[in-house]
Amino acid sequence: MTVLKLPSYLDQSDDVRMRFDALKQREVILEVRGLCKNYSSANNGEIVALKNINFKTHRREFVCVIGPSGCGKSTLIRILAGLESSTTGQVLLDGKEVKGPGPDRGMVFQSYTLFPWLTVKKNVMFGLKMQGKTDVESEAMQWIDLVGLEKFADAYPDQLSGGMKQRVAIARALAAQPRILLMDEPFGALDAQTRCKMQSYLLQIWHNIDITVLFITHDLDEAIYLADRILVLKAHPGEVQELIEVPVPRPRSVEQLISPEFLATRKHLDELIHPPGNDDEDKLNMIRMTRVGDEVESSI
Repeated sequence: MTVLKLPSYLDQSDDVRMRFDALKQREVILEVRGLCKNYSSANNGEIVALKNINFKTHRREFVCVIGPSGCGKSTLIRILAGLESSTTGQVLLDGKEVKGPGPDRGMVFQSYTLFPWLTVKKNVMFGLKMQGKTDVESEAMQWIDLVGLEKFADAYPDQLSGGMKQRVAIARALAAQPRILLMDEPFGALDAQTRCKMQSYLLQIWHNIDITVLFITHDLDEAIYLADRILVLKAHPGEVQELIEVPVPRPRSVEQLISPEFLATRKHLDELIHPPGNDDEDKLNMIRMTRVGDEVESSI
């Protein structure tokens, strides 16, 4: 596993080196130590979902977690959120062990988890009321304004687009002022255009408030565009393959999607998740049911 080490496959500019030197000096917000998660199965016995996961996340860092299907990404983030327990190992937030859900961790899911019977404003106010805060309406409006939805404060979720619903979910999660924001493929159900907009919105939000983000995604481009560092998991069992630093300078822009730094990082990640020589695993065992010579991929 590579930890806080500049990638060897690409020369780094001075500003990128300075950024990661500064990152090393920040306090550790989240630390995962020897995390393992096993499940019992009637047919297959004990299944190891996560094996010996170790990493640290620093204050105001943006970390993405990627890996092949079945590598335990969602299981990992649910354990970090306190929604599931680990079999062995520890999750420490500000040095204190996580033993269940808490307001120090905000969570945004892929599915839209807003209360459909509440307006945007009341959805954001809900968590504030649960914390026993006063003047929750004005505080909720501050977070709604932050995500650019002040004109829709009195709208109901079914009157919003998918991207707007996720912005409300982000505002609701941030209203509790957590130490870390956990996001489980929050843009996975959105169309490509809306997804790009949401990535831009999220970076703007992260830039303007004191929050650390841990973001689960299966999209390599999304991970490179958003993250300071990317945690790559292997599957069966899920364990850390590499923890790499993203050499693309900040602030990020769509023009960087074709930059040498971006393309080199994309190639490196693709080789980690889809190593050469595994092509046979992607081929289906099928019987040909077309006429001989009827080739759709021929050069004629």
